[in-house]
Amino acid sequence: MMKIFNTRLNAPNDAQKIQLAKQHQTNDYLLLDFDTRQHSRFKATTVAGESVGIDLPRTGTLKGDDVLINEAGELIQVIAKSQVVTKVTADDVFALMKGAYHLGNRHVPLMFDQSFDHGDAEYALYFENDHVLAQMLERLGLRVEDASVPFEPETGAYQSGQGHSHGHSHSHAHSSSDSHSHSHSDIHGNTHGASDSHEHKHENSHSHHHGHHHSHSHHDEIVGQPK
Repeated sequence: MMKIFNTRLNAPNDAQKIQLAKQHQTNDYLLLDFDTRQHSRFKATTVAGESVGIDLPRTGTLKGDDVLINEAGELIQVIAKSQVVTKVTADDVFALMKGAYHLGNRHVPLMFDQSFDHGDAEYALYFENDHVLAQMLERLGLRVEDASVPFEPETGAYQSGQGHSHGHSHSHAHSSSDSHSHSHSDIHGNTHGASDSHEHKHENSHSHHHGHHHSHSHHDEIVGQPK
C-alpha cells in the first residue's frame, strides 16, 4: 500500500532527526521543484524510487527541508530541487530595487539572495523563466542570465500554495488592469481519488501605463528522480 503523508512536522525531535539522517543515506526523501511544492495533494516518487502520496491541508507552499509525517509515524523530508530560473543582478542596489519593484508589480514570485556567487554583484533576484520579463529588466539596465538553483521565493501573498506559470502579453494605455485566472487540478494518487479545482479572478486598477494578462494552469504531476 502506498504511504500517504498528511501532516507537516514543525519540529522533529532528536530521534526523528536521526531517522531522517538514515533515510538520506538511502535516498528515502523527496526532491521537488517549486511548481510541485505549491500543491497540497499529489503523488511523488522518492529519490530511491518509491511512490508516495501527499495529502495536506492548503497551508502554503512546501519548502526545502520541510518534514512530513503520516498516521503510522513514518517520516519523509522534502528537499528543494535545483531548477533553471532567471537570475538578475545589477551594479548597484538601487537598480536592483527598481527591478524588484517592476517584477513585484506583476505579481511574480521572487527569491532574494545574497548567498550564491554573484561575482561583483552583492545581491541577486531569481524568478521563473519568462523572456518578456527578462527583456524588460534588460531595458532597465539589469543583467539577466539563466541559473540552476533551488527556487525558494518569498512567502506572503503566495502562502496559499497556489501554482504559478506565467505567460505574458503587454499592452500600454492611459488606464490599465491586471487580469489573472487560475485553474488548479490536484490529482491525489491514492484510493481517496480526491480532486480539487478552483478559479480565481482578480481585477486591479493601476496608475501605471501598462497592462498584463497572465494565464495560469497547473496539474499535479508524478515527480520522478532528479535528472
